[in-house]
Amino acid sequence: MTENPFNTEAQKIDLNSRLIVGFERIAEVFRVLLWDHAKELGLSPIQIQLLIFLDSHAIELCTVSHLAKEFNMTKPTISDAVKVLSQKELVTKVAGTDDARSYALILSNRGRNVIKQVEGFTEPLYRSVKGFSSEEKETLYRLLTKMIFQLNKDEIISVQRTCFGCKFYEKKEQGHYCHFIHEDLKDHEIRLDCNDFEINNI
Repeated sequence: MTENPFNTEAQKIDLNSRLIVGFERIAEVFRVLLWDHAKELGLSPIQIQLLIFLDSHAIELCTVSHLAKEFNMTKPTISDAVKVLSQKELVTKVAGTDDARSYALILSNRGRNVIKQVEGFTEPLYRSVKGFSSEEKETLYRLLTKMIFQLNKDEIISVQRTCFGCKFYEKKEQGHYCHFIHEDLKDHEIRLDCNDFEINNI
């Protein structure tokens, strides 16, 4: 890339630049929606994101070390956020099974109540996507999965539980196959965050 994609002159002649600006606009939507809820609840956006993650993922993924990788942040930054959540009695620490010094995090009853207040924060985006045709959504999703997997391969995104990087995934001539559920998958059935994911070390 030789031009700043946010340069309006570059955007006139380069579709890649216009796409990057579009991604930035979508990222801004997430920031705005999270900040709106954060201000109401007296939490930071990352603290809300941590609560949402803890609510929807297996306990094995809910350690400080894994959360740091998940959100591409340092362990001290995550630890500080967790300390606040703990002080506010939104999370509870559970001793690890492998190492007595380690612990996982689970939501408290108060934390689950917060989740009920924020779980619909993406509703404006959902309504927008819902208005697309099935063909548009499938095309968009296919391109997003490819882009996210490539960013993961380039080590921009450190953690991805997507089919493309899973040991159960097989690329077929006519599509995709999952050896965990023993079923063919269509492009729009590729998962971006699968609880059955196991990394392919080959």
